[in-house]
Amino acid sequence: MIRRAELDSFDFIEDLKIADGPLVDVLTAKSLHGAVTDAWVMGKKSAKETVFRLLERWNRTGLPAFAQFDNDTIFQGAHHFADTVGAVSRLCLQLRVVPVFVPPFEHGMQNAIESFNALWQAKVWHRHRVDTPLELQQLSNEYIAAHRARVAERTEAAPRRRRLPEDFRFDPYRELRGQMIFVRRTDERGRVHMLGRSFDVSSHWLHRLVRCEVDFDKHQIRCIALRRRVPQEQSLVAIIEYTRVEKRFMGKGWSVQ
Repeated sequence: MIRRAELDSFDFIEDLKIADGPLVDVLTAKSLHGAVTDAWVMGKKSAKETVFRLLERWNRTGLPAFAQFDNDTIFQGAHHFADTVGAVSRLCLQLRVVPVFVPPFEHGMQNAIESFNALWQAKVWHRHRVDTPLELQQLSNEYIAAHRARVAERTEAAPRRRRLPEDFRFDPYRELRGQMIFVRRTDERGRVHMLGRSFDVSSHWLHRLVRCEVDFDKHQIRCIALRRRVPQEQSLVAIIEYTRVEKRFMGKGWSVQ
């Protein structure tokens, strides 16, 4: 198999209860080809800490071509306002990493990260009694280090990553450039729902998967039909004009970092 581009998947394990302490969330990461893993314990998940952790990872490992997420608002931004693009997506766009959002409950699309989540819980969370989030993070770090050592050969054979520019400063208020990808299933009228809107795709492609490539530079969305049985057969089913009214990023407490 030709491995042409690396993809990092991210997810949250939510509401883990420390013995006599607080609930915590754990942000997990795993690369598709290199199997490079990470896990960060958070008191409460937030977009700001997620941005910090992605920068930490990519400064160490280099940048993938794609970053895959589910539809959690921490990753994608608020769902109830049209054309909202959250901080995590903006970070990816500024680094020329294409953010990919997969639909919930679609078999197979999150297998890699969900499998790692189960493994992390079995090897770290269920195996040890911890009294503080810091203790949990320390145990997790030990497991992650051991996991990385086991997959070292696979990591070495993975697609090359770009270096994170030394002078990079994330600016959430910068104009959007580049592409985002949404994998969606059309409804009974051939529409897809994303970016807080509904878009007409095709009345001949109902209840089927499409890859929607949102291009902020060309102001359009390309919709490509996806077939699980013959995944190599992908046809363009629609090009939708998408003129996004540039709105100021509304996140509070952000500064260029």
